[in-house]
Amino acid sequence: MWHLAFISLMLLCGTIDAAPFVPDNDDAVVERLPEQADPSLKEIKRLRAALARDSRNLDIGAAVARRSIEAARATGDPRFLGQAQAALTPWWNADDPPSAALLLRATLKQSQHDFAGAIKDLDRLLTREPSNGQALLTRATVLTVRGHYADAQADCRKLARLTSALVVASCVAAPASLGGNADDAYRTLMQAFARGGDSPVIRAWALTLAAEIAARRGDADSADAHFQAAFKLDPRDAYLRAAYADFLLDNGRAREALPLLKDDTRNDSLLLRLALAERALPDMQVMFDSHRADLAARFDAARARGDTLHQREEARFELEIRGDAKKSLALARDNWKVQREPADLRILGQAALAAGDAAALEIVNTWIDDTRLQDATLVAMRGAKR
Repeated sequence: MWHLAFISLMLLCGTIDAAPFVPDNDDAVVERLPEQADPSLKEIKRLRAALARDSRNLDIGAAVARRSIEAARATGDPRFLGQAQAALTPWWNADDPPSAALLLRATLKQSQHDFAGAIKDLDRLLTREPSNGQALLTRATVLTVRGHYADAQADCRKLARLTSALVVASCVAAPASLGGNADDAYRTLMQAFARGGDSPVIRAWALTLAAEIAARRGDADSADAHFQAAFKLDPRDAYLRAAYADFLLDNGRAREALPLLKDDTRNDSLLLRLALAERALPDMQVMFDSHRADLAARFDAARARGDTLHQREEARFELEIRGDAKKSLALARDNWKVQREPADLRILGQAALAAGDAAALEIVNTWIDDTRLQDATLVAMRGAKR
C-alpha cells in the first residue's frame, strides 16, 4: 500500500519490501547500478555528486531523496531508499526540519514500517501547512495501512481542491473499499478514470487499485483487464507486477506470472512470487529449488540483522513453500500488529487454518465483521472453516 505514498511524491509538483541499506562510508561499492540503461538513474548519480559537494543543501538533498524514492518504486530496489535516507542525513533526527525534509522523512519512515513516526511527522507538517496535498495523501496511506479507514477518507477528501478528480477518487477508494463500501468505491473510481486527463503513472495507479478492488469483489474478468491496462502504462512498476502476479497465482495461471517476475530476482517480493509460480509448474522444478534456497538465505540474513520488514513475505514462504504452519502463524501474528491490509489478514487466516489456531482465526473473523470487508478470497476461506 505504500505504493500510494510513492505516488504522492509525483502528484502535486507524485511491498519495497526490503530494508534500505546505508553504506558505512561514501566509498563503499555495493553494486554497479544500471545508469547507462536508464537516464533517470544517471540524473540521480549527478545529483548525488552535487550533494557530496554541498551536503546541507536542502534543494539538492530533497531532489536526491525524491528521485531515489521514485527509482525504488520503479525498480523495486531498496538500495535507492538507502540513498534517499542518506541524502536527508542533516535533517533525519532534527526536531523541526524544513517542510520538504519532513515530508520525505515521513515517506521513508513509512517504508521502514515506522508508522507512528511517519504520522508524527505528517501531523506536524499538516499543522504547519494544512493544505499540503502530498502530506495529506501520504497520511491517508499510512492510516489505511493501519486500518483507520474513516480518518484516511477524511484526509483524501481534503484533496478535492488540490488535485485531479482521479487522484481524489483513488485516494478515497483505497480505504473505502476496505471499510464496507467496495462497490461504491469501485464505481466512483471508474467514473473518475473515464474522464481522462491524468498522467500515465497516475492512471496506472488508479487501474491497479481498481484491479485489486475488483478481485476482492470476485470480479476476476474486470480485475484482469485492469491489471493488463495498468501494465501497458507502467510495465516497470514493482508493486503492480507483484499484485498482478498474486492475482494470476490465485487464479491458477502460474505460467503467465513468470514473465512479470523472472527478470527482477533482486526484489525479494517478486522473487517470492516467482518461486510460488515455479512451484506450481513441474518443468520449473530446478529453478524453484534454486529460488527456494535463495529466499531462505535472504530471510535468514534479514533476521540476523534485525530486519522485520519482510514478515508478511516470510510468513508466506514458511506456509506456502516450507509448509511450516506454526512458524508462519508466528510471523503473521507479529506482522498483523504492524500493518493491516487484506494481504496481511489473508496470510494470518491461512496460517491460522493450517495450524488449527482458533484464537488467530477469531482475529480474522472479528476484523472482517467489524470492517465489513468485502473480499471473496477471505470469505471463502472463512466459509471453508465453518
